[in-house]
Amino acid sequence: MPATVRILIVEDDPQDAALAEREVRRADIFCTFRRVETRDDMAEALREFVPDVILTDHSLPAFDARSALQLAQQLSPGTPVIVVTGRLGDEPAVQYLQAGAADYIVKDQLHRLGPALLRALDTKRSRQAQARAHQLQGAIYRIAQVAMSTPGLEELLPAIHQIVGELMPARNFYIALYDAANDLLSFPYVVDEHDTDFSSKKPGKGLTEYVVRTGQPLLVTPEVQVELERRGEVELVGAPSIDWLGVPLKIGDRAIGALVAQTYTPGVRYGEREKEILQFVSTQVAMAIERSHAEADLRASEARLKAIIDAALDAVITMDGDGVVLSWSPQAERVFGWPASEAVGGKLSTTIIPPRYREAHERGLAHFLGTGEGPVLNQRIEITGLRRDGREIPVELTITPVRLGGAWLFSAFLRDISERKLLEAQLRQAQKMEAVGRLAGGIAHDFNNLLTAIIGYTDLALADLREGDPMRQDMEEILRAAHRAAGLTRQLLAFSRQQVLAPRVLDLNEVVQTVDKMLGRLVGEDIELQSVLAPGLGHIKADPGQLEQVIVNLAVNARDAMPTGGKLTIETADVEMAETRGRDLTTVPAGRYVMLAITDSGTGMDEDTKARIFEPFFTTKEQGKGTGLGLATVYGIVKQSGGFIWVYSEPGHGTTFKIYLPRVEGAADALAPPVGTAAVPRGTETVLIVEDEEAVRALAKTALARKGYRVLEAANGGEALLLCESERAPIHLLVTDVVMPGLGGADLAQRLAPLRSEMKVLFISGYTDRAAARHGTMQPGAAYLEKPFSLDALARKVREVLDRE
Repeated sequence: MPATVRILIVEDDPQDAALAEREVRRADIFCTFRRVETRDDMAEALREFVPDVILTDHSLPAFDARSALQLAQQLSPGTPVIVVTGRLGDEPAVQYLQAGAADYIVKDQLHRLGPALLRALDTKRSRQAQARAHQLQGAIYRIAQVAMSTPGLEELLPAIHQIVGELMPARNFYIALYDAANDLLSFPYVVDEHDTDFSSKKPGKGLTEYVVRTGQPLLVTPEVQVELERRGEVELVGAPSIDWLGVPLKIGDRAIGALVAQTYTPGVRYGEREKEILQFVSTQVAMAIERSHAEADLRASEARLKAIIDAALDAVITMDGDGVVLSWSPQAERVFGWPASEAVGGKLSTTIIPPRYREAHERGLAHFLGTGEGPVLNQRIEITGLRRDGREIPVELTITPVRLGGAWLFSAFLRDISERKLLEAQLRQAQKMEAVGRLAGGIAHDFNNLLTAIIGYTDLALADLREGDPMRQDMEEILRAAHRAAGLTRQLLAFSRQQVLAPRVLDLNEVVQTVDKMLGRLVGEDIELQSVLAPGLGHIKADPGQLEQVIVNLAVNARDAMPTGGKLTIETADVEMAETRGRDLTTVPAGRYVMLAITDSGTGMDEDTKARIFEPFFTTKEQGKGTGLGLATVYGIVKQSGGFIWVYSEPGHGTTFKIYLPRVEGAADALAPPVGTAAVPRGTETVLIVEDEEAVRALAKTALARKGYRVLEAANGGEALLLCESERAPIHLLVTDVVMPGLGGADLAQRLAPLRSEMKVLFISGYTDRAAARHGTMQPGAAYLEKPFSLDALARKVREVLDRE
């Protein structure tokens, strides 16, 4: 049904008005008329009747066409005005047209009225369409602008609502979005006078779901909704509206949601114009929403990437083709010391590359830009990096190039491998020490057997020589040399942590006090010796003799570092530590420790010297002044005792050695009194010596026989078993080498225990305790005498074991 055209006739003569109506109807225009005669009536009709066309007479008693034209332009701009008059000259006609009249008709040519009115209506519709198109185009442009400048949907959707409200009645307005992956309908923006429940939900049979499901716009009046409900297409959700208009939000052919306006106010109705407006707007809204989602995804992706880079072990740096830093990760700040604010924008080469390598870096970059090839791309290499403080560090580097348009972007992944290099150096050092330790353990047996024989036979020779005999001095020199050789062997075993320890629960303060007087004589009068011992000190478990050796070795080193005198301080303290790591990667696990600190005021050490002080045979002393085994021995004893050692030193500011030994519970054992010069005890018991080294066996037999013992001998475990089976007399003591071909000493003792339950056992060995363990297990607390030994030491140990309960 065509729309009704509303025509306002300004005419004081009813007959003339009727003639005009007849001519208009003859033009097949479906219309309705209203006639007025005065200015006031015309103003009221313009507000209430809202005419589409105005026909006005040229001259009225109190009103004329010019006044009617001005009033129409004022109250109803855009409504065409046609002047109808009895007669009109050309000049007035032109003036009317210039003033804005759509046309003029002479009454004796009323047949022209119908066509003129149709032309006026067409012109009006064309102008209205152009105005709407211009308005819509402006709105779409504004929506695009808002979408580009607004960061998120929370700000974007209210701005879109405001723009739509300028084009059409849209007080009640909402946007629904459909998540196909989760089959969920959500409402990111809602303004509604009556409904408040717009929570996310599974799609049902509402009008919104109908638009999303069909992908088609829908204009719903109460009558249309009743019909849709009757067909089962939709169900009423929320308060019923007078008009409901929804259009799909589409990306391509896919509906991602719906844009909806509705009205609850009588007289405010939606039509095709409003549907077209929403359809035009919906395209921009859908694109804006999709763009917002994409930007949100991009921001989330960038945030995830930033989190990964921030947490990465590698420093991540990007630079452009000119070598200018574009980004600088937090790890890069930690590795190189430069904050991102200072590094970004600067040249990479001058920031982290030592001066001597910068030219090579620039050449490599230029070569890549010219050829697209580089030797370090996508593979890890080691280079030298430069920190802000000027310190050079070893760095592992990978560079990944990316072509962006016509320019190159380089991502550099760098890892500080200082710790790894130090660990590798420590591993090499440990392997070197282990190799020397294996060598020491390998030679210990034969070397100590030889030294035992040398020392023993020298002791026998000295016993037979009178005081003043010319040979006695030579024998004593031989004995001193043998003891020095034995000392070197013990030091080798100490630093390689393979010496035999006799650990006891100790009060460290007592150990320090025991060696205190000896240290005074050792360091000399020009060095002030001070002991600061913590009262109530906790106990440790260590070999007291080895611990004394640690203190003496460190004191001797301190004395040598103070050639013109100084101060030597020995401190003890209980400490409780969290896990701590030093610059040299010495790690002290968390726990309770007793600390021994020895500090001197001497020359100190530089970093290179400090890094090597525990190496065997490394010394800074003049040739012939040291073996280079003193600190190596200290290190080995401390580590074998379960402790840790830290060194603090600076050139010209002295040195501090801090030793941490685990604290233990229990009462401290009394320190054994030093062995005096009392006569070596004698005996009459029977002793069985089992030793595969003939010289050592013969020496031990001779020495013990001289002390009154009855001595039996066997060259190996098998012979010992046979001898014990055949011998009827009691055997009071078994003296056996631990490591022998075939049956070892520990296994021999176990085999003989059922046969000789009263027989006591003394183990001797030139091997270390580790090597001895491979040849059988000695029981805890077993008597042990380490080769090389003197004849007096053997005799005292034999007597000690025999006298034990």
